[in-house]
Amino acid sequence: MRTGIVMAAGPGVERLAARAEELGFDSFWVYDTPMIHGDPFVSLALCARSTHRIRLGIGVTSPALRSAPAAAAAVGSLNALAPGRIICGVGTGNTARRTLGMRPMTTAELESFTAALQELTAGRETDHREGTRSSRVRFLHVGPYVNTEAPVEFVVAAFGPKAAAVAGRLGAGTISFGMHDPAAWSALGEARRAAARDAGSAEQTRSYLMSSLHVLADGEDRYGDPVKDATGHIALSALILAAENPAVRAALPPEQAAAVDRLLRSRGTTPTDPERHQALYRNYLGRLLPEDRELIVPSLVDRFGLVGTAGEVIERIDVLEESGVDELVIQPVVDPESEMAALARLLV
Repeated sequence: MRTGIVMAAGPGVERLAARAEELGFDSFWVYDTPMIHGDPFVSLALCARSTHRIRLGIGVTSPALRSAPAAAAAVGSLNALAPGRIICGVGTGNTARRTLGMRPMTTAELESFTAALQELTAGRETDHREGTRSSRVRFLHVGPYVNTEAPVEFVVAAFGPKAAAVAGRLGAGTISFGMHDPAAWSALGEARRAAARDAGSAEQTRSYLMSSLHVLADGEDRYGDPVKDATGHIALSALILAAENPAVRAALPPEQAAAVDRLLRSRGTTPTDPERHQALYRNYLGRLLPEDRELIVPSLVDRFGLVGTAGEVIERIDVLEESGVDELVIQPVVDPESEMAALARLLV
């Protein structure tokens, strides 16, 4: 199992990327959520200058944030700084859109946007549409502004078969967030492979799982504060999604549904408040605030964190690898440098 690190984009992240490279990690990612984090392309440009080997990933951009030509220029510029080391993740903008009070884009929009990025970053032509107008576009740069020779790896954010099929048709990999069910990963892989066969696309792709991890010390409480601090940012993101979507909340077990209700009360908002995004997404994917610890109920820890003894964690990772996960990407949130060192000792 390959391993990577994901962090929020911002000043100083390049120092962590360099440290991740020193420790032997395979990839270093930053999120692309403009209303929460810094710009990923600025951060990864700094990371490119601070590293030599590690692959650099955008996790993930979307058609809602930039036009395909603008996104392709940014990716191509990174590829000029770190040739062959760039991974471009693309999704419907689930978080990026919701932090704007908007809904995610459609799967069809995801597919056309990703296809355009693939063409442009490889130096080929593609369609560009604005309203009723369309044209053929390609890079016209003269000089080393962008790199279209070194390959860019593309991955599609997928939680179900529709997005996995997009990845298959485009010959892209998949990336998912907090999904630890081996059966779900097997289903994603089957959907991607079937779509790839139907489309006749080459399948030289990777699957990435972004997650959280905590190795228990002898006698440590599986649901104690240190565990919540290490894994709670992902569990809280699931509660926020349910707080926005009554249908998702209705499907939760009682313990988690009650936590959603407490979250809404503590943030002073409701599922129908048009400004709820400003309350719900504050500190999103940041270190868990002490007042939010009580929201991270045991069933959320079990579902959204890789928690256990060293042996138990490795066993779970082995099962995920067998089900189709090629690379495990962890976000350290409490003390990133010391957490990365501990992860390297365990995983690298």
